[in-house]
Amino acid sequence: MLVSSTSLAQKKSPDIALHGTITRAQQNAYLEVPFTVPAGLERITVDFHYTGKEDHATLDLGARDPERFRGWSGGNKSSFTIGIPDATPSYLPGPIPAGRWYLLIGVANLRPGKSSTFTADIYFTRKGEAGGTESFIDHPLSTEARWYRGDLHMHTAHSDGTCPSQSGKSVPCPLFITLETAVRDGLDFVAVTDHNTISHFNDEREMQPYFDKLLLIPGRELTTYSGHFNIFGTTDFIDFELGSPRAPDMNSIFRAAHRVGALASINHPASPTGEICMGCGWSPKNFDMRLTDAMEAVNGDNSDRGQNHTGYWRAQLNRGLRITAIGGSDTHRPVPKPGERNTIGIPTTVVYATELSVPAILKAIREGHVFVDTTASRDRLLEVTATASNQTAHMGDLLTAPTGTSVEITIHTAACTGSKVDFLLDGKSIAALPDQSITAADQTFHATWPSDGAQHWLETDVLTPDGRIQLLGNPVYLNWRSKQ
Repeated sequence: MLVSSTSLAQKKSPDIALHGTITRAQQNAYLEVPFTVPAGLERITVDFHYTGKEDHATLDLGARDPERFRGWSGGNKSSFTIGIPDATPSYLPGPIPAGRWYLLIGVANLRPGKSSTFTADIYFTRKGEAGGTESFIDHPLSTEARWYRGDLHMHTAHSDGTCPSQSGKSVPCPLFITLETAVRDGLDFVAVTDHNTISHFNDEREMQPYFDKLLLIPGRELTTYSGHFNIFGTTDFIDFELGSPRAPDMNSIFRAAHRVGALASINHPASPTGEICMGCGWSPKNFDMRLTDAMEAVNGDNSDRGQNHTGYWRAQLNRGLRITAIGGSDTHRPVPKPGERNTIGIPTTVVYATELSVPAILKAIREGHVFVDTTASRDRLLEVTATASNQTAHMGDLLTAPTGTSVEITIHTAACTGSKVDFLLDGKSIAALPDQSITAADQTFHATWPSDGAQHWLETDVLTPDGRIQLLGNPVYLNWRSKQ
């Protein structure tokens, strides 16, 4: 069953419940069951059940709004959702007009002397309603708590993503091609983030059941002339026209995203702005950085160009802000030219989540349980645990360590032989935590830091022999008093 933020698991009761009994006398008839839809809705979701299936009762399903036919799924779906940007396959997305709607029921088969009782639970999602993190599917793709690997920034035909056509011409690249490439690269989740549009959500809703090992996170890149940022976890339209009455400043856009439960992440903040990439650098006036949930500390490849955002991110930490570092390939060409390496998953954002679902992945990102693999490997691992006074903290967590307390640090790495573990305290190397060489494919290190009782952030990374970031870790926050 496909749902939106009106997840049936999250709703305590339907907004409308329709009931009825159908008899053999109505065999092969089409019934129109009316219900009233109020103004201001973003989406309606229908969950339909009926009795008699053991006697081969078959009821078909469809819907009509006050103005037009909205879809017919026959007997192949028991639930559907119709929203402004997207709808379950068989149904048409678009505005949700107020007034009398009709649930269409086709009586395909009822045996002589038999009847069927139906129930249709109808759920409303109102515009601007923070109904929970949105998803294109109502169950996790995996219930295992583990590290999941994904790419949080990519473009398709719905904006400026291109790939070779069958004859080799450069054409707008279908979403399906991007997702198949992500599967081949071993990713567990992706966020397709086409510029400003919400048109790709309809394709994603159709494709999520097929890609049942690749979680599709609702996302988009809000592109303004003062900076670009991704929002994740909502399909609501968020106005990006910075300076307009609907979006007078960047703070208002971020707040609009937060009102509907979205996670907001600044993209490539240290990029230059100019004719090659208008608005790519982060430069909005009077922006409240406390509104930022995450930041793209690595954008694109493993070069200095891709990694030059780590300094900008660390500067925000030194201002007392807890912002999760993530990565994104920002790929615009998911199918590489001959001789080129595929760009999807470079870098990979690796998230420790309780399950593979949109709510779990975004919750883990908010909590900072993340490291960035700049090499797009399938097996490199960085795990950091800090303990003090019977407390335990992982990347992104807070740890209280009064003056004189010994903070015991445990680092677990995998598939990083030949590299080194590097420690940064408030962005600087310290003598108390020297680099440690990685000499085995699976290795655990221990270190101790004597706390001075002050507020710090402790970042642990894995660097290549020439000093490039291989794995970028999120900090453990020492003696931090609040989130921001």
